[in-house]
Amino acid sequence: MSKPSEFHQFYDDVPVGVAWLDGDMRIEEFNAAFRALIDEDAPAGRPFTDFIAERQREEVKERLDAVADGNVDPAPVVAYLSGADERVASVYLSRLATQNGDSQRLLLHMIDTTEQKKLEVKFAQSQKMQAVGQLAGGIAHDFNNLLTAMIGFCDLVLQRYRPGEQSFADVMQIKQNANRGAALVRQLLAFSRQQTLQPRQLQLGDVLGELSNLLRRLLGETVELEMIHGRDLDSVKVDQGQIEQVIINLAVNARDAMPEGGRLVIETTNEEVKESREAQGEVMSPGHYVRLSVADTGIGIAAEHLERIFDPFFTTKELGSGTGLGLSTVYGIVNQTGGYVFADSVGEGQGARFTIYLRRDEGRLDETAVSGTDTEAALDDVTGGGTVLLVEDEDPVRLFGARALRSKGYKVIEARTGEAALELLRSTAFDLLITDMVMPKVGGAEVIREARKLMPELPVICISGYTEESVAREVEAIEEVHFLAKPFSLKQLAGTVKNAIERVARAD
Repeated sequence: MSKPSEFHQFYDDVPVGVAWLDGDMRIEEFNAAFRALIDEDAPAGRPFTDFIAERQREEVKERLDAVADGNVDPAPVVAYLSGADERVASVYLSRLATQNGDSQRLLLHMIDTTEQKKLEVKFAQSQKMQAVGQLAGGIAHDFNNLLTAMIGFCDLVLQRYRPGEQSFADVMQIKQNANRGAALVRQLLAFSRQQTLQPRQLQLGDVLGELSNLLRRLLGETVELEMIHGRDLDSVKVDQGQIEQVIINLAVNARDAMPEGGRLVIETTNEEVKESREAQGEVMSPGHYVRLSVADTGIGIAAEHLERIFDPFFTTKELGSGTGLGLSTVYGIVNQTGGYVFADSVGEGQGARFTIYLRRDEGRLDETAVSGTDTEAALDDVTGGGTVLLVEDEDPVRLFGARALRSKGYKVIEARTGEAALELLRSTAFDLLITDMVMPKVGGAEVIREARKLMPELPVICISGYTEESVAREVEAIEEVHFLAKPFSLKQLAGTVKNAIERVARAD
């Protein structure tokens, strides 16, 4: 048997854990790296399996026995070590030939692979999230077409009845439930980061000011709301509706975490980030940001839940009390906006804080730069005139859109495909082009480009359940493009059309 001094001479400075085990799998000698890995000062004389997580001890013991019996397997054992932090190590085993002929002793090498395992788990999770996001986006796209037709035809039917009639109330019930479905689809699209955004320069202080009354109603009388606005707050470029949804989701989550009441503090400030930070597996680069924090005095977040709270459908609420999409929606919106979100909790019972970083917008704040559907939908008189080319591959959506616009005074020419739209553009003059963005073969972006070649001043409305990133980039470079997100109502469609046509007329 080799002297202990020889072991330490050879292995003490080795950067991986090394140990000798006797015939009973007890630890005889070990180096400093091994002791640090198992987080035990005096492991000598104890079975090695004592330092393996309980759920895996039997598996590791069988491998030790197999190696001792001469059935050498060169593949390492991925072992979870016991302890609060539960490190992961790759364990290599081999029989140790000694001078007295004892072949039962084992030489064990351990390499800390905790960080590697974490990266593997994160990568697998990101792959799963991407797959679920693609599925959610595809379902939402098809469902938005159904909801557009449902809401649209409800509007057409409602024109035949007066508000006091029973049929009017029945149809309104159908429309209201369709709108509830639309809200759920918006959450799916936000989670999958495929919703159509209408970014504009905003002051977060102004957004919070407009939301304050709504937030107080949502929070109730038992929750005190405090808003702290930073001085000379920089502007950000975000979709106002989406950032409002983020704030509302976080406020509702905070309210649910304070069943006995408490205090919610929403704070905004400018912040220069000087060093890179990691947020949900993504690196936030240094730069100038506007920070929005939402902190409550509620029950807090358990440590084991912190890494999962942004996962879709993950919820700590009772069955039937939540969809688990609230925080994943927050993450999806912030991420698609180019921002970052962090979650912190001092501990259970001590409250939680969500911090959002949005990049400072360097452009000059221009209140008239963006035309939104809110203005368009708010028009009282949505009648008009002109020739409209409507391009939509979903028959129910196209049928509703054509009927709705004709009822408001427009001449509508329908195209079922992008190819048909290109032929019509080359032979007919139009006052407006309305096109779906996602169509087979010839998509909306290609139709828009061809239309602008033939009629440079032609106003365009893009209708979309979601916009693929590549298509969105193409459309951003085209001037005077209005977005109308599916599902939309008759009034929203007619109002957007009138606004687009009259904007060109005023410019002339």
